[in-house]
Amino acid sequence: MTGHLDAGVRDADGQLAPRLLVIAQDDYHAAYVGTTADGRQFFVTTPFAWALDDGSGSEFAARYLFDAVGALVDSTIIPLGIRPGSGALPGNVAHFEEQEKAVERLLSEIQPVLFCDITVAPFSVMAHGHEFGLILNGPDSEDDHEWYWNVTVEPGDYMAFYAPWDDGEYDT
Repeated sequence: MTGHLDAGVRDADGQLAPRLLVIAQDDYHAAYVGTTADGRQFFVTTPFAWALDDGSGSEFAARYLFDAVGALVDSTIIPLGIRPGSGALPGNVAHFEEQEKAVERLLSEIQPVLFCDITVAPFSVMAHGHEFGLILNGPDSEDDHEWYWNVTVEPGDYMAFYAPWDDGEYDT
C-alpha cells in the first residue's frame, strides 16, 4: 500500500498521515528503544528480507538515531546473511549469536542509554538493496476509498502501527 502518499490526504476515518508516532518499549520487537545521554532517541531492531523464489532472504541488525523531536539523524544497518539453523521463517522471534553480537555492538556505541518509549517520525533509507525504516503507507490507488494510514517497519513488515499514533501499540 504505498501508492498516493500525499500527507494532506485523509483516510477512511478522516485522519491525516502521522507526522510522529510512539514506539512503546516492550520485551518483543521494541525491546531496544529509548534515549541516549545526549537526548537522542534510538531504535535498535532486526529487520529481514523475506526469502523469495530467487533467494534465501537476509537478516540485518539496524540502529536508527533520532533527534529529540523525532527526526532521523543517523542509521547503521549491518547485514547478517541468511538466518542460521532450522530455517525458521524470518520475522519469527529468533536469536542467533551473530545477531545478538550485532545488537550489542549497536547499543554499546551509544551508551549510556535509558530504555523507554520514543516518539519519532516515519522515514525511509536505502541500504543493501532494500528500503529500511518506518515506512508510511497510503492507498493502493486513487480509487482506494476504504484504506487507513499505517506505518510498517521494513524490510520484513514485522511491526505495523495504526492510529491512534500516540499509544505505541503495533501489530505483528
